[in-house]
Amino acid sequence: MRNDPPPAPGGNSPPPRFSGRQNWADLLPRIFSALALMAAALFSVWQGGLIFNLIWAGAAVAVGAEWQILIKAPRPRLRVLASAGALIASAYAVNSGFYGAALAILTCGGLAAAFAAGPERKLWAFGGTAYAGLFLMSVGALHGSSEYGARAILWLFAAVWGTDVFAYFGGRLIGGPKLWPAISPSKTWSGTLTGVLIGAALGVAAGSLGLDARTRLPLLALGLAAAAISQAGDIFESWVKRRFGAKDSSALIPGHGGFMDRLDGFIAAAAFAALAGLARGKASAAAGLFVWD
Repeated sequence: MRNDPPPAPGGNSPPPRFSGRQNWADLLPRIFSALALMAAALFSVWQGGLIFNLIWAGAAVAVGAEWQILIKAPRPRLRVLASAGALIASAYAVNSGFYGAALAILTCGGLAAAFAAGPERKLWAFGGTAYAGLFLMSVGALHGSSEYGARAILWLFAAVWGTDVFAYFGGRLIGGPKLWPAISPSKTWSGTLTGVLIGAALGVAAGSLGLDARTRLPLLALGLAAAAISQAGDIFESWVKRRFGAKDSSALIPGHGGFMDRLDGFIAAAAFAALAGLARGKASAAAGLFVWD
């Protein structure tokens, strides 16, 4: 994701340098887009149920489509249709609790996209469906708990968004050595560490509200890992874009690029959180994050 002002969930390319009216002409669409995306995300959690499922399934379909177009392989329409069809069908399976069926559907969709892409980009085409599918299944697994699902998503919002915003400010106020200039020129070690620490703290504040105080320390540890992994997800998406000579994943979001640009860190953090929660063997992936006896 790009870290252009104003800071919003995600971001890592250098801020544009404009002045006067041109600056406002660039900033206003970015502000409105960021607010709209945040409002949609929070609204989905507040409403839950069908609204949540539709919003996040739509986001996963957009991510899958952007990936298929980004890799510049043959038969883009066929690949987008294969990916979208698999994601929509797997979303229904995930929401019904059939994760094995969802995985099988995504595998078939990925293979169809790979076949359409031809020999040179088949792994990339399959990877796009897998990437969007991992996002869909992780969010579905976390939100599937009636008791802790909404809390898990809000915790992720706080940790990932907090990391992105304070990485932006920390990097520009403190400065210092670049994290990985060949892949993400604007990221600094100071900004990344600032973002990770504050993002984890915000995650604890949002996630532990109303729970036993014993949850705070393990939630802080999980938050630190999730925040760091979100930054790794950001760098991974930057690498993919550079691999195919693209600045943005698409132009779907005014002033912000595409859904991959906005969700790269969240996708990585959600996958980590779902796996970490499931590994604890509690009633659900979300319960594994918040139940510490």
